[in-house]
Amino acid sequence: MMLPAFLQDFAYAPMLPEIFLSVAAILLLLAGAFGDGKQSTKSGWLAILMLAVTAMLVAAQSDTPTSLFDDAVKFDPFGRFMKLLILAGSAVTILMSFSYLRSTKLLKFEFPVLIMLATVGMMLMASANNLIALYMALEMQSLTLYVLAAFRRDTTASSEAGLKYFILGALSSGLLLYGCSLIYGFTGTTSFTGIATALAAPEHSVGLTFGLVFVLTGIAFKIAAVPFHMWTPDVYQGAPTPVTAFFAAAPKVAAFALLIRVLQDAFPAASVASEWKQIVMVLSVASMLLGSFAAIMQTNIKRLMAYSSIGHAGYALVGLVSGAPSDSYGISGVMIYLAIYVAMTLGTFACILAMRRDGEFVENISDLSGLARTQPMLAFMLAMLLFSMAGIPPLAGFFAKWYVFLAAIKAELYWLAAIGIVTSVVSAFYYLAIIARMYFAEPAPRFDAMPTSLRFVVGISGIIVLFLFIPLNSLVVAAEAAAKSLF
Repeated sequence: MMLPAFLQDFAYAPMLPEIFLSVAAILLLLAGAFGDGKQSTKSGWLAILMLAVTAMLVAAQSDTPTSLFDDAVKFDPFGRFMKLLILAGSAVTILMSFSYLRSTKLLKFEFPVLIMLATVGMMLMASANNLIALYMALEMQSLTLYVLAAFRRDTTASSEAGLKYFILGALSSGLLLYGCSLIYGFTGTTSFTGIATALAAPEHSVGLTFGLVFVLTGIAFKIAAVPFHMWTPDVYQGAPTPVTAFFAAAPKVAAFALLIRVLQDAFPAASVASEWKQIVMVLSVASMLLGSFAAIMQTNIKRLMAYSSIGHAGYALVGLVSGAPSDSYGISGVMIYLAIYVAMTLGTFACILAMRRDGEFVENISDLSGLARTQPMLAFMLAMLLFSMAGIPPLAGFFAKWYVFLAAIKAELYWLAAIGIVTSVVSAFYYLAIIARMYFAEPAPRFDAMPTSLRFVVGISGIIVLFLFIPLNSLVVAAEAAAKSLF
C-alpha cells in the first residue's frame, strides 16, 4: 500500500498519520463540546474509525528511513511496527470500554478524545530522535493518562489513582528532564545522532553517566520496571478497568519503543553501552522476581495483572539487554514479545470486564469460582489466555518468551535466561491457581451476559493466542526487518 502521489509530495508526508490523528481528535472534541451532550457511542466509533485510518497511513509509509524538523523525529520500519501496535491497543481499548462506560454512566465524548490524544503522544515517542522531542511526546502522553486514571470521579479509588499517578509521574518526568539537561550539558547537543557522535570519543565525563541514569529512571517508570513500579498496583486497581487495560497495553509499547530508540540511537558507543546494560540487567531481574512473587498473594485480579505486567516488562528487558546496541536479534525478540503481550493483555482484560453481576462490576479472584460450570466458554478463553501468559506451549506466550530467552542465550547471558525461566515457572503458579479455581471450586453466582464488543475482543485474542504458531513466521520476519532498520 502506497500513499497517493499528491500526498507523497507533501513536505511533511512522513508525519501525516500524527497530523491526521491530531486534527481528528480536535474535530471530535469540538463536535462533542457543541453537541447535545447525550451519552452515545457515536464518538467512540468515530475514534475507532480515525485510528483505523491512521493505521492505514502508517502502513503506507516508505521503508526508507527519513527524518523531519532537523532530525528531531525519525520515521523508519521500527517506528512503523511499534505505531501499529499502539494504534491497535488504543482502538481495542475504546471498543472494550463501551459497555463499562454505559453501565457506570461515563459514556462521554471526552474518553475517546483523550485516548486519541494519548495515542498521538505515543506515536511521537516511537519516532523521537531528539531529547526535546522525547520529552514533549512523553508529556503529551502522560498528561492524558493522568486524566484517564481519574476519569471515574464519583469513586475515591479512581481519584486516588489519578492523584498517585500524577504525583509519581511528575517526579519521574523531573528526573528525566534533569537527565536530559545533564546529557545536553556534557555533549552540547540534544540530537540522538549528535550525542552518539560525542560519545564516540574514547573517554566521557562521569556526569554523562549520571545523565543516562536519570533518563533511564524516567523511562523505567513508564514501563513499570522495578524499583520504579510503585504506582502500578494502586493505579491499575483504582483506575476504570478499560483505562487499566489501556495502561497495560499501548503506553507500555510506546515506552519500550522510546527506550530502544534512546539506547540504540543515542548511546550505542561501547564505552556507554557496558554501563547502561548493567542498569537494564538489574531492572530486568528485579522486575521478573517481584512480578512473579508479589502476584502470588493478590486477591484482586486487576492488582494481580499489575504485578503480571511488571514481570512481563522484565522479560522484555531480557531481549533488550541481549540485543542493543550491536545485534538486531534481541530487539526483534522484544518486538515479538510486545506484539503477543498486547494481544494477551487486551483479551484478559476483556474477560475481566465481563465480570459483572447484577449490573455491578466485581474484581475479586474468588468471583471466578466455578466459572467453567456457569459460563464454560468464558472460562475456557480466560484459561487459554492465562496459560499463554504463563508461557505454556504451543500458545503464543510461549513463543514470546522463547525469542527473548533465545536472544539472551545467543548473547551468552545464560544466567539471565535461567532467572527468566525460573520466574516464569513461579508466575505459572498464580495463573494456574486462577484456572484451578474456575474449574474445580464451587461455582459463584453467574455473571451477566457478555456484551458483543467484549465477545469480539476475547474471540480475536483467543484466536491469536491459540493459533499464532501458524502465521508466526510472518510476525518474526516483520519484526526482524523492523529491528534491522535501527542498525
